[in-house]
Amino acid sequence: MFWKVGVLATKIPARKRLQAGLKEVGENVSRKVSRRQFLTYTLGGTAGFLASGMLFPMVRYAIDPLLKKGEGGQFHDVGLSVDEITETPKQVQFTVHRKDGWYNPPKGEQMTAWVLKLNGEYIAFSPICKHLGCTVNWNSNPQFKNEFFCPCHFGRYKKDGTNVPGTPPSKPLDRYETKVQDGKLLIGPLVKK
Repeated sequence: MFWKVGVLATKIPARKRLQAGLKEVGENVSRKVSRRQFLTYTLGGTAGFLASGMLFPMVRYAIDPLLKKGEGGQFHDVGLSVDEITETPKQVQFTVHRKDGWYNPPKGEQMTAWVLKLNGEYIAFSPICKHLGCTVNWNSNPQFKNEFFCPCHFGRYKKDGTNVPGTPPSKPLDRYETKVQDGKLLIGPLVKK
């Protein structure tokens, strides 16, 4: 019993056309598609469709951060007047409202910064040590006066945020952008170094 799957029309090259006894240049010859070819095409198309269905979400997930619009450089009031800021670092806490994927805390996220006035400029340092991510404190070790000190691995930073040579941190502390508005200090996004 013969089951006809389909017919595939193809153009025959000139050399083979002459061998087949065809005279017209545009004349088509029909040939039957075998069951094996039909199944190969069908399974190949189905596999390609399924693969693209699995691949699309992965590619979309990978490029999603590039497609999102950033919130920009939002500045947050730390509740501190510029008159209260001195050359001695002061720890301040502020709340940042940001949505990270599906995580959107209703009360915001508590952040900390070390704020000081250095050479007439208002500076806010991140308290995260650049060695292994521990928290640094100002003047917390009596052996190292007037320095930021990380108690985890004895990381030390000078008042201007630069790391002390010979200690574990290899980079200076990260800084937050700062600006003064209506006599109050506002802290913006983190500027990583």
